[in-house]
Amino acid sequence: MAIKTKGVDEQTIIDILTKRTYAQRRDIAFAYERKAKKDMISALKGALSGSLETVILGLMKSTTQYDATEIRDSIKGLGTDEETLIEILCSRSNEELVEIKRVYNEMFKKDLDKDVAGDTSGNFAKLLLALVETKRAEPSGIVDYEKIDDDARALYDAGVKIKGTDVATWISIMSERSVPHLQKVFQRYKSYSPYDMQESIVKEVKGDLQKSFLVLVECFENKQLFFAKRLNEAMKSKGAKEKIVTRIIVSRCEVDLQKICSEYKANFGQSLQRTITEHTKGDYQKVLLGLCGPEQ
Repeated sequence: MAIKTKGVDEQTIIDILTKRTYAQRRDIAFAYERKAKKDMISALKGALSGSLETVILGLMKSTTQYDATEIRDSIKGLGTDEETLIEILCSRSNEELVEIKRVYNEMFKKDLDKDVAGDTSGNFAKLLLALVETKRAEPSGIVDYEKIDDDARALYDAGVKIKGTDVATWISIMSERSVPHLQKVFQRYKSYSPYDMQESIVKEVKGDLQKSFLVLVECFENKQLFFAKRLNEAMKSKGAKEKIVTRIIVSRCEVDLQKICSEYKANFGQSLQRTITEHTKGDYQKVLLGLCGPEQ
């Protein structure tokens, strides 16, 4: 009814689709096709436009399909959208990356590692490929203090201590160790280095490699805070970076969006919902607020 009505009833579309899980949205699409004898996604494409269309079509993909599509869009065609590539590959867990690789291959009949290698270069490429190899250790119940100390020392010896940077050592430690282990390594690192890990990254490397290491470290330390900060920057920057806002909210809405909302409020003194209300408008604002849910 909402799609067929003259002038399209966007509010109903927003209310129904933002208040359901992906599995439920898929069931609705099957039922729609049986009833209307046409594909719901095509019908939505025809009925909606602009930012609202982008969000709604994003919601009709699973989280993994959405991530895979965002990566594909960031590397196909002329030029690379490094920002998207870095954000997704450096913030997703090992399990998520394993799934992304599988779905990427299913959807595009291409291998993610080959596509990344073909579109990036130098140490930046090496870091992303190391992450795509998904060799990260599983968290273990045993805290290995000796290994924590060895890794902290190795990170220091490979960077701040020497002239230049042994990037390969940084890459292997940051792409192969478990997250709880790395959290302890970064604490220990401060007893060797006059700078913490993030400051060391800024001093030692530049460009996309620096951005990638920083996203990794921020996510190891507090992933939801990383996304909260990124949302705050994107919404408050001149010419609000809608693409980033959409990508984070759609890709995290079934993962950890509620936790991101809590971190946001704790850090910025106002709710994410309030910031969305101040910096966006119209149906785009309504669909984002629908996904965030009421303020806690």
